[in-house]
Amino acid sequence: MAKRFNSLFGKSNKGIGIELASQRVNIARIRKQGQGLKLEALTSVPVPEGVFTNGKIADPPAMAEIIQQTLAENKIKVSKVATSVPGEHSIVRLISVPAELDDKELREMVLNHEAGLYLPYPREEADVDYQKLGYFVDEDGIEKVQVLLVGTQKDITDTYVRTFEQAGLEIDVLEISSFALIRTIREQLRQFGPQEAAVLFDIEFDSTEIAIIVNGVPQFSRTVHIGTHQMQIAMARAMNLPASRDMELLQGITIPSTPMDGGKTGQTSVNPGIAAIMRVLGELADELRRSIEFYLNQDENLEIAQILLAGPGGGLSQIDEFFTQRLSLPTTQIDPVSALSLEVDEEKFPAVQRAGLGIVLGLGMREV
Repeated sequence: MAKRFNSLFGKSNKGIGIELASQRVNIARIRKQGQGLKLEALTSVPVPEGVFTNGKIADPPAMAEIIQQTLAENKIKVSKVATSVPGEHSIVRLISVPAELDDKELREMVLNHEAGLYLPYPREEADVDYQKLGYFVDEDGIEKVQVLLVGTQKDITDTYVRTFEQAGLEIDVLEISSFALIRTIREQLRQFGPQEAAVLFDIEFDSTEIAIIVNGVPQFSRTVHIGTHQMQIAMARAMNLPASRDMELLQGITIPSTPMDGGKTGQTSVNPGIAAIMRVLGELADELRRSIEFYLNQDENLEIAQILLAGPGGGLSQIDEFFTQRLSLPTTQIDPVSALSLEVDEEKFPAVQRAGLGIVLGLGMREV
């Protein structure tokens, strides 16, 4: 893995962040300016259906052409990039190994022994990386080191490498999307104590990533195959409209937060489209509740401090109030632009779209 690009935990070298997704390609370049940050470039372009599906690049030549054309149109010159893969094709595990191992022994144990115990596919079919987090003494009084293990299927990483090569670019860093998102909101995560967990709920186009984070480190992750596209399909069917990949109609809706009259609100009783969206959101809320309950059953000393909404679906009007009411947990919409104190064109990137920029801005942060 390290020979093809730095690593899943490497540092970018004067590159930019490029996020590939089912609906859009997002590109961001950030640089340090004094004590703060400056956004030098930010652009987002639509992706035609069939180019990126099920969390994979389905048509590398078409995706490479989109990347090339977008960079050219925006006069962005670059040779190396940081990009990310969705969590559904990766594994993230916290493991503990003996503290007395030197760096070479640790690498051998983690990559060639421990990795095989956690991967859902053969070790030779995976690209694996790790990062040491810190030392601790276990309940038997033995000093150990905690390690974050990350693995991705090789056919996924091979496709990314090939796609960017066709676009005339080199991947400097390939990481898990949730890691980029965590980097964007790391200051927000610092407000939580060591026994408080934050739930990152990233509602993307055709899936939702759930990550439970303690001390800035993902402890649990899961993919649910429900996203904004399922909301749009449900709304279109209910209103006898043609299905669309465009988010404009969905982004113009305000999500009702308080159910009334047997589960209906004043809006859903007269608007079948909103009622259909609410049913999809109800499924998402149930999946999130199950994930939280499963995780808390593993560690009864932890408590969920907050749900953080991200992704294209995380910016919908009042969706935070919906989840607060549904799950009885404080829920906040992430504004990645404000989190990093950046300035963007308000007309090009209105507030409802900002939640979907968390990953690409986190990738752009790689060189800062």
